[in-house]
Amino acid sequence: MDLNPDAPKYLDPSIGFLEQDCSLRWPFADGTLDAVFTSNFFEHLPSKAALKSTLEESHRCLKPGGLLIAIGPNIKFLAGSYWDFWDHHLALSEVSMAEGMRNCGFEILESFDRFLPFSMVNTREYPAIVISTYLRLRPLWKIFGRQFLIVAAKRAGIG
Repeated sequence: MDLNPDAPKYLDPSIGFLEQDCSLRWPFADGTLDAVFTSNFFEHLPSKAALKSTLEESHRCLKPGGLLIAIGPNIKFLAGSYWDFWDHHLALSEVSMAEGMRNCGFEILESFDRFLPFSMVNTREYPAIVISTYLRLRPLWKIFGRQFLIVAAKRAGIG
């Protein structure tokens, strides 16, 4: 899901694309999705009201026990550089993001304040072995991580 009509150019043909505002009602029936994954996305939403609507739609569409997995820049570790991007509107940390998720009916299963480094533009591509090694060596997350990772589940029995 994205508002950018050019996004499908970058997707594998097997991936379905939905061009729409994520804060509006999603065209999925209640309780039909297994997971919703976002990476470096929520900070681009124009307001906390839009974020809340997006979280509510995620919750509505997920099956009980379905997962919402979110990665995003952690304002606690980025400060001024966070705002070096014209389209960053929301300053979020793992604490504020988890609070928003809980307020929308999610249970936080895992929360890491530091996960991936924050390097979005003009960076080199790393071989898969470097990335997989980094992901296995969690102490490196505390050194290099500037983005949070939160895994939350739709609580069973909640709409």
